[in-house]
Amino acid sequence: MTAAASGPARIAGVGTAVPPHSYSQQEILDIFDVRDPRVRSLFLNSAIERRHLTLPPEGPDGSRIPEIQGELLAKHKAQAVDMGVRAVLACLKETGADLSDIGYLCCVTTTGFLTPGLSALIIRELGVDPHTSRLDVVGMGCNAGLNALNAVNGWARAHPGRLALMVCAEACSAAYVFDGTMRTSVVNSLFGDGAAAVALVADPLGPPGGSTPSPAPGERRGTGGPRLLKFASYIVTDAIDAMRYDWDDDQARFSFFLDPHVPYVVGAHAELVVDRLLDGTGLRRSDIDHWLVHSGGKKVIDAVGVNLGLTRHDVRHTTSVLRDYGNLSSGSFLFSYQRLLEEQAARPGEYGVLMTMGPGSTIETALARW
Repeated sequence: MTAAASGPARIAGVGTAVPPHSYSQQEILDIFDVRDPRVRSLFLNSAIERRHLTLPPEGPDGSRIPEIQGELLAKHKAQAVDMGVRAVLACLKETGADLSDIGYLCCVTTTGFLTPGLSALIIRELGVDPHTSRLDVVGMGCNAGLNALNAVNGWARAHPGRLALMVCAEACSAAYVFDGTMRTSVVNSLFGDGAAAVALVADPLGPPGGSTPSPAPGERRGTGGPRLLKFASYIVTDAIDAMRYDWDDDQARFSFFLDPHVPYVVGAHAELVVDRLLDGTGLRRSDIDHWLVHSGGKKVIDAVGVNLGLTRHDVRHTTSVLRDYGNLSSGSFLFSYQRLLEEQAARPGEYGVLMTMGPGSTIETALARW
C-alpha cells in the first residue's frame, strides 16, 4: 500500500498548563529556611523570578515533610496527568479541534516513570478513542520535545489531514532532593513544573496542476502556523555524563545532576548543529527571523547566544519563560513559541529555528517557515 503524499506538517496549535501555586526564589529560600550564602546566591542570581511548583506537605511545625521515592512517583503521576490533560484541551481549543479529531498522541516526560505510560492515562482521563495511535518518550530530558516532535511530524506527514498531538508534561518538583549540597541546590534553584501540547497537521498534496483536495471526514487543516521543514541533531558523546537523572544511594531516590561545564559544552557545539540544519537550504543564520531556544538556564542561554551571534531580542521569549517559569524541561520551547504567537510578530515567509538541549549531551533543532 502506498503512503499518502503530503506537504510539510504545520503547527496548528499550542497549549500550556502549570500547577496552581507559584513561588518567588526568595519565598522558596524562606520556606526551606536556606541560610547557606552560596545556595542563596544560586537562587537569587538565576535570572528566575517565579516558578510553579508542587512543594512537599507541611508538618505540624510548618516545616516541609521529606517525601520518599514512592510519594514522589505518585506526585509525578498526578501532576503529569493533570497538567497534560489541561495542556491538551488548551491546544485543541486553539486549534479548533475536538478530542475525536486526535489521530496520534505522543507523550514526553523525564521527571518520573509510569507503566502504563502517560499517553494511556491521558487517553483514559479524556475519553479519547482507544484506537488512537500513541507513543511515550521517557527519560530523554530537556531535549526530548524536539526528538518527539520529529516522530509526530513523521506520523502527520504519513497521515495527511489527520491531527497529531504531542504533550510534554514535567513535574520537576517530583524529582527534587533536599540535602543542602551544591549539587542538588543547582537543580533546586532552576526547574519548575509545567506541561505544553502542540498539534501538527500535514495538508494532502493535490494532483499535479490540480487543487488541494477537500478534507475527508475527521481530517483537519493547519490554521496558519509554521511548517516544519527539517530537523537536525547532535550528541556530544564525550559529555554523555554531564547531565544525568540517576539513583542516589545516600538519598534513596533519583536525583538530577548538572555538570558546571554544561553551558560551555552546549554553546561550543551550537554552531555545528545549526549549520547542519541550514545546510542545503540556501539559508544563513542571518536569514533566521525567530529563535526559540530552550530555557535551560541563564548561562546556557548566554553561551548559545554568544556562539550563534544572537541578540537579547532574539532570545527574548527564551529568557522571559525562564524568568516566569524556570526551566520546564522538555516543554520549555513550546512556552516560548506560545509567547511568539501572542506577540504576533511572525510574518508569512519568515523562518524560525527551534532548539532544545539536554542529556547526552544533546542539541536538537528544527527549521520552520511561516
